[in-house]
Amino acid sequence: MVTVALREKEYSAQFHQSGLKASKMNYWLVKSEPEAYSISDLIREGKTDWTGVRNYQARNHLRAMIKGDAVFVYHSVSEKAVVGIAEVTKEAFPDSTAEEGDWSCVELKAVRSFKSPVSLEMLKSHPTLKEMPLIRQSRLSVMPLTKEEAKLLFGLAQEKPIESAVSRSTL
Repeated sequence: MVTVALREKEYSAQFHQSGLKASKMNYWLVKSEPEAYSISDLIREGKTDWTGVRNYQARNHLRAMIKGDAVFVYHSVSEKAVVGIAEVTKEAFPDSTAEEGDWSCVELKAVRSFKSPVSLEMLKSHPTLKEMPLIRQSRLSVMPLTKEEAKLLFGLAQEKPIESAVSRSTL
C-alpha cells in the first residue's frame, strides 16, 4: 500500500513537471503513423491541427477536448509505442481537409517526446493499462484516458523499470 502511494506521488510530481498545466484536465491518446506525422514533426513545428480523423467516435472525442487537456501521442504501425505528449491549444473546429461531411480537428502544441517510449507490449502486460481503449479498441485513433492511466503512462515513459521511479525520491 505504501509503495502504491509513493508511486502516485512520484508520478504526480513528474507529470506536473512535464510542462502541462496542473489544472483540472482531461487526458487523451491520439495515434499517428510516424512515417506520415511523428512526434518529431510536431516538436519541430511546435503545433499542428490534428486533422484527418474520419471515424465518428474518434471525431466525438476530438470535440470533447478542451484547451489545456493533455494528449499522449502514439506511433502506430511501425513503432507501436506512446512516444510523447502534447497539449490542446484550440478546441474543436471544422477540419479543412474534409471534402465532405461534418468532421472536426483540434490544435495541438508539442510538450515533449519521451525519454523512453512506452511500447504496446508494456501496455498489454501492465495490469491497469491493459484495459485502456488502445488495447480494447485498437482501430480507434483518438481515445480518452483516465487520470490513473495518464499518470502510469508518464511514469513508465520516464523510468525503466517502473520500480526505479519509487526508489529515487524527487519530492
